[in-house]
Amino acid sequence: MELETSVYRPNVAVYDAPEGVEVRGRYDQIFAKILTREALSFVAELQREFRGHVRYAMECRREARRRYNSGGVPGFDPSTKFIRDGDWVCASVPPAVADRRVEITGPVERKMIINALNSGAKVFMADFEDALSPSWENLMRGHVNLKDAVDGSITFHDKSRNRVYKLNDQTAKLFVRPRGWHLPEAHILIDGEPATGCLVDFGIYFFHNYAKFRQTQGSGFGPFFYLPKMEHSREAKIWNSVFERAEKMAGIERGSIRATVLIETLPAVFQMNEILYELRDHSVGLNCGRWDYIFSYVKTFQSHPDRLLPDRVLVGMGQHFMRSYSDLLIRTCHRRGVHAMGGMAAQIPIRDDQKANEMALDLVRKDKLREVRAGHDGTWAAHPGLIPICVEAFTGHMGKNPNQIKSMKREDASAITEEDLLQIPRGVRTLEGLRLNTRVGIQYLAGWLTGSGSVPLYNLMEDAATAEISRVQNWQWIRYGVELDGDGLGVRVSKELFGRVVEEEMERIEKEVGKDKFKKGMYKEACKMFTKQCTAPELDDFLTLAVYNHIVAHHPINVSRL
Repeated sequence: MELETSVYRPNVAVYDAPEGVEVRGRYDQIFAKILTREALSFVAELQREFRGHVRYAMECRREARRRYNSGGVPGFDPSTKFIRDGDWVCASVPPAVADRRVEITGPVERKMIINALNSGAKVFMADFEDALSPSWENLMRGHVNLKDAVDGSITFHDKSRNRVYKLNDQTAKLFVRPRGWHLPEAHILIDGEPATGCLVDFGIYFFHNYAKFRQTQGSGFGPFFYLPKMEHSREAKIWNSVFERAEKMAGIERGSIRATVLIETLPAVFQMNEILYELRDHSVGLNCGRWDYIFSYVKTFQSHPDRLLPDRVLVGMGQHFMRSYSDLLIRTCHRRGVHAMGGMAAQIPIRDDQKANEMALDLVRKDKLREVRAGHDGTWAAHPGLIPICVEAFTGHMGKNPNQIKSMKREDASAITEEDLLQIPRGVRTLEGLRLNTRVGIQYLAGWLTGSGSVPLYNLMEDAATAEISRVQNWQWIRYGVELDGDGLGVRVSKELFGRVVEEEMERIEKEVGKDKFKKGMYKEACKMFTKQCTAPELDDFLTLAVYNHIVAHHPINVSRL
């Protein structure tokens, strides 16, 4: 089906919400088919049952942050050593997702969903999180799109190209990534307070799609999910309880829902066994969310001037702490009988420069060969054009085997220590590094404020993780007045230097995007917000949380109907 377009008429209608639920987003007849009374009741049940657990988990995060800011460092928990040492395994991997050698990711935008499902990848991860700007329109249209994708009716008419997109007979398996525990959904109030964003994302999608998904995609299993931004196994335990609650509501077998957890925070790397243990009936592995992992390293050690990172372009998988994290993830997953997924290839094919394109693709090829040889069972790509290279790398090594769970145990990685995982990365800091952080951070935020959570910049597809690294690294460099030792000039970062860099980079951005786009876009607003974040006395936990209110659009409701 082609997505309908409806006209908003204020105060004509409201969503049929159950008691205690108030929908403050724009009314739309199409959205009303998603926001049914029954679906909203299910979301409200999840919110009421788990909000206390979520609040406690977030307070535990804050307490851990205070400990790190007072000089502490994360490490393995002695009280859960019995879990790490035990011989338990997770539930068997569903046959439908045994082979995940290449996965493509992207926002829940209609054309993207069709192209990704048709891309030749084994899995498409449809994203409500870092690749999506969570405006009301984006979120609700995303749910409409996913429902159409699951029932197979999704089409898209690209009027500019006069082309109709629809699904092929054979498509990728669909995974959905809801938002992290920390993000609210301000357009839906439950008992007078904003709903938890991920419970809205999960609840609405699950309610409408579990039956059809299990029939057409999961071969009796599913739906399938990716779970982001966890810092501790207590957060995985909440998700496990949410899954059990959903399975009970739907009357489906316990263990039907399956999820892969992104290990993308530094504290979580010390909790990988514990996270899998809590989700052992619902797990299909872990993934190396490496860009967010770098962001988390800086954030965790924000008050440790002895742990400053070099230019972010130098913090790759060649760094000892990154390689240790990847190796330990593979060892942990395979020991527990589940997938160990590799990281993102964010490159975009460069159509107007063949030599630059060949160099970029060669970097992707080498990265994917490194992953498969290390023992990863699959990898991520941001663009359909990268899928053949990724498939070639993994198939060339794995052959017809669907994964390496049993063949690459990586017993050598059992010797990895806390010191390996925390080793300070090597490299220099430069003025160009400061400039790149600033230029990318401002442009990404400008895109996010205008509805795009996945922004192409300098031949890479950037999501919120890159903007987060740029922000926290700038903040830390300014706070400690670091020397830009890679330039050999003895220059130290200060608010004054950063101010000049911002001015110059804004001029460069205007030249690169053109005066018309610069004027129409929200670059000046993004610049103010990004600058404020980088120079704040205290570091905000998340950029997207700090600026979320700028994209919230409450609409008046027809009080007479309540």
